Amino acid sequence: MTESSSTSPAQRFDVILIGGGIMSTTLGALLKELQPEWEIALFEKLDQAGQESSDPWNNAGTGHTAYCELNYTPRGSDGAVSTAKAVGIAEQFHVSRQLWSHWVNNGTLGSPRTFINALPHIGFVWGEKNSQYLRDRYEAMKAQPLFSHIQHSEDHDEIGSWAPLLTEGRDPQQQVAASKFDDGTDVDFGSLSRQLSSHLDASGVELRYGHEVTGLSRDTDGRWQVKVKDRSAGRKFSASARFVFVGAGGGALGLLQAAGIDEIKGFGGFPVSGQFLRVTDSAVAEKHHAKVYGLASVGAPPMSVPHLDTRFVEGRRSLMFGPYAGFSTNFLKSGSFLDLPLSVRPHNLLPMMQVGKDNTDLVTYLVKEVLKSSKKKVEELHRFYPEADGDQWELITAGQRVQVMKKNEDGKGVLQFGTELVAAGDGSIAGLLGASPGASTAPSIMLRLLERCFPAQVEGWKTKLEEMVPSYGRLLTDEPQLLSEIAASTNKTLQLDA
Repeated sequence: MTESSSTSPAQRFDVILIGGGIMSTTLGALLKELQPEWEIALFEKLDQAGQESSDPWNNAGTGHTAYCELNYTPRGSDGAVSTAKAVGIAEQFHVSRQLWSHWVNNGTLGSPRTFINALPHIGFVWGEKNSQYLRDRYEAMKAQPLFSHIQHSEDHDEIGSWAPLLTEGRDPQQQVAASKFDDGTDVDFGSLSRQLSSHLDASGVELRYGHEVTGLSRDTDGRWQVKVKDRSAGRKFSASARFVFVGAGGGALGLLQAAGIDEIKGFGGFPVSGQFLRVTDSAVAEKHHAKVYGLASVGAPPMSVPHLDTRFVEGRRSLMFGPYAGFSTNFLKSGSFLDLPLSVRPHNLLPMMQVGKDNTDLVTYLVKEVLKSSKKKVEELHRFYPEADGDQWELITAGQRVQVMKKNEDGKGVLQFGTELVAAGDGSIAGLLGASPGASTAPSIMLRLLERCFPAQVEGWKTKLEEMVPSYGRLLTDEPQLLSEIAASTNKTLQLDA
């Protein structure tokens, strides 16, 4: 890796990537394959890639296919369960699988087992009302080609065969329901980020860890000046680029504001922190082989949907439950408590105040979560795992999520759960705001960025993009045969059939 001491203040690049998470490394790997002659630099504040939101203990790590995340299939005002959002997310995750398969085949990524593992996904509820919802969801989903292989049960014994911890010790008279997909996955996005960053290093990308971007400004020639601080040496310098991507997680909002682009006006950020319980007894973890998601509490953000979650981190299997939401004014786990107040601008103050006024249930929920005792946290665990021994679980702190606050079409401030790609009108700078299902859909988001910011090159890249992602520009839900072929191919390459 190139050391910072050699950096010239006048150094010029074609592309500068800010942040070393899954978004920047995905974009960097795409651009290096499409335009290998372009000069690219990546600046990361921490000492290696994938340590903030991409770290496996800082995100859900699910590999979002909308299989078990019940908030992606809401019941509408007409009573019907909508699958539209779930279909969109599943389409995007198939794009991720295709690109990762391509990169495994060409050596960009190593063994699939170092970043992705097969793992059933289960949606689980109890009570008549919730069971009816899951039943209706099952009927709606099985009608969609992407979800036609869904299984459903309301039998304790069958559900127990899928995930024993759910039914052991549970009242046999309690009504329960579960829907299962056997082809779910667990993804370690920290490992993915680090493998992609290693590939970028080997491909000639200028990687600078321990380097914090502190400002952005536009030169008269249209290039962006990026102000950088070498945190270890305390030295400051500037570099310039024709295009800048701000993939700095919670830090993206402030940098896009500093850039002064019109497109960021009206945007604010609402930070939500989280904690998880992680089992310390490996025998318990070995009894559970699934991701089990339930329904969020009233007023809770979608990212706080409770789940009993098998994880594979650095090749080791573990089990966690949560999240328990909290509040911090930090926008990054390694950020400052001043992040939120310093993000307030005249153009976003009113939308942020409107969000606060219209989301008092969320505020109430967060206060209750912050005040929740250890005993109460274990009681929540018992809803999923009745026989859980609280002494076998440790509380860990997860990462920060910054939910997007923005103006809607009526000019009113709204809280948006999801991701938002913000790009300047001329495509010279772009950044990503928001949270889930971001990491799982990083390839789709970055392909969309290419189309928005590099329109003159995309047509020439099309053949290569179709080689990387065979379904590029097409919808698998409209082409069941192509869906079957691609699923079989990526399962084989990513070793998900075993």
